[in-house]
Amino acid sequence: MDVLVIVTTRSAGSVLIPLGEALGRRRVCWGAFFTNDGVETLQDETVVGALASGERAVVCQESWNLHLPGVECPVELGSQTNNSALVAAAERIVSL
Repeated sequence: MDVLVIVTTRSAGSVLIPLGEALGRRRVCWGAFFTNDGVETLQDETVVGALASGERAVVCQESWNLHLPGVECPVELGSQTNNSALVAAAERIVSL
């Protein structure tokens, strides 16, 4: 994976959307991991749509359950172990 975007705050959507779209246009292999209140960005359909050009999107299940209990998750549920694996596979990391 060329770029991993780690989304940690609810305000990151305004950056993630154009970043994801730009990475997709450039055909960059990228993925995203959502944790802390950054999971709340996944309530925005535009954010979820921007992830379509990515290779993988994973959300920390504990953060999801804390911030959005009872809401269906639109991406893969995982853990910080998944985050570690994604970090290990990434050439570059962008933290939002």
